[in-house]
Amino acid sequence: MHQQWGKSTVPFTGMRAKARRLGHPIHPMLIVFPLGLLTVAAIFDIIYISTHSGHLADLSYWMIALGVIGGLIAAMFGLIDWLGIPEGTRAKYIGLIHGLSNVVVVILFVISWFMRRPNPAAPGMTAMMLGWIGIVALFASWLGGELVYRLNVGVDRGANLDAPNSLSGRPAMGGLGRGSTRGVIRAR
Repeated sequence: MHQQWGKSTVPFTGMRAKARRLGHPIHPMLIVFPLGLLTVAAIFDIIYISTHSGHLADLSYWMIALGVIGGLIAAMFGLIDWLGIPEGTRAKYIGLIHGLSNVVVVILFVISWFMRRPNPAAPGMTAMMLGWIGIVALFASWLGGELVYRLNVGVDRGANLDAPNSLSGRPAMGGLGRGSTRGVIRAR
């Protein structure tokens, strides 16, 4: 199948992630940390406003620090995968927007974190608002989903419901075809 994007027509039917460990792409394994930590930090800020619990604000401060570090680590592996996407494809463009959007998210949280440093237990409204804007900007996560679920970036070619275990060393292809009834539960 050929997809036309820009001036070139490039065959692109999905690609296997370049940065892998134990048969799985590394980037998707790492993104859960910054996504979860930064989101919960923003939620704790909302709760802090209503409860004035300095403990929650302090937790938010440290979650932001860990979320930013996790985001930077995940970004390194995402960049490795992005560099492996063929030029001129929609996937390359979406990957670029995905990466740049996440850079904006990290920058917003870094600024928020520095603004909180003088008194992490009592952040200012601007520092918290930067975090909330950062959470809204997490639409970049949706773009990551678009890359994987719509464009098959990082997905093994030939992946199927009966593919062998990723640790087996066997390719996902070579499994059973469409006509297979293996693993199908039939209604009685």
